[in-house]
Amino acid sequence: MTRYAQQERQALCDTMLAVGPTAATMCSPWVVRDLAAHLVLRETRPDLAVGIIVKPLASRLERAQDELATSDFDELVGRVRSGPPWWSAASIAAVDEAMNRMEFFVHHEDVLRAQPGWTARALEAGLEKAVWSGLTRAAGMFYKRSPVGVVLDADRVGRHVAKKTADGAADASVVVRGSVADVVLYSYGRKSVANVSLVGPAEAVAALEGTRLSI
Repeated sequence: MTRYAQQERQALCDTMLAVGPTAATMCSPWVVRDLAAHLVLRETRPDLAVGIIVKPLASRLERAQDELATSDFDELVGRVRSGPPWWSAASIAAVDEAMNRMEFFVHHEDVLRAQPGWTARALEAGLEKAVWSGLTRAAGMFYKRSPVGVVLDADRVGRHVAKKTADGAADASVVVRGSVADVVLYSYGRKSVANVSLVGPAEAVAALEGTRLSI
């Protein structure tokens, strides 16, 4: 099994070191050092990471992240690079792929696409298929708020109904079309840097564009 989660983890760490701790990310107002701190706490402090989901606990996580982000940057990135601790289920390859493949792919794009003059990277076919698989499994959650049907159409990879219309007619949906990376970024709410075309009735396209996409 190709470990795409590990591949993207290492590539993201290389990129973070290359752009530096105060470079922008698509997770504004976070800069790179904030993103690195987030990734460390997500894997090493489950007692705090629950604040990502449980909003009343978010302030504890935010304080810990702010403090960690001020630590030595090279060491911080090194902690991201070293991977999940031995006691984490993510230390098992299959679990790591399920938990971290999309996390590290999207956050790598968050750093790359926030830099001035960014260009889309060429993805190997295996990574494209793996990322597409991750997206299609979660697409229903991303588009649950959409008032219109949504079909995802990724170049060279496939087509997937993310949200059915009220009558179940996929041909009345908005088609989100682009490269795998761009369809992923659009679905994860990074609409401003996702180079996709939206095909469908004008009213439906406007409704989708106005929808906040998130899990």
